[in-house]
Amino acid sequence: MQPAGPDLKLPAPMGISQPQNLKAPVVEKQRPYGIRISLPPGDPFRKILGPEWHRIHWFASPDARDSALAEMSRRHPYSRAGDRPSLVFDKIENLAESRGL
Repeated sequence: MQPAGPDLKLPAPMGISQPQNLKAPVVEKQRPYGIRISLPPGDPFRKILGPEWHRIHWFASPDARDSALAEMSRRHPYSRAGDRPSLVFDKIENLAESRGL
């Protein structure tokens, strides 16, 4: 294999292929209604994720939150017969945002 010499021509730098990706992000709307997902006491995953593990999903309206909660907490159609979901779902609200304070 020969080392690259001065006559080696490199291609021009690549331009931006998707310019729409450079636009400023959409200003985020207020989403004061949430769902806090955590693990119940005694769940084996608490040893892996830690006892304080949780995730929060925020929504713009209580109806959007409630429909997402129903979807999240339903039994998955491909679950085995004895499987039970072991997540705790709590409705939460950011009062400052929801009340316009």
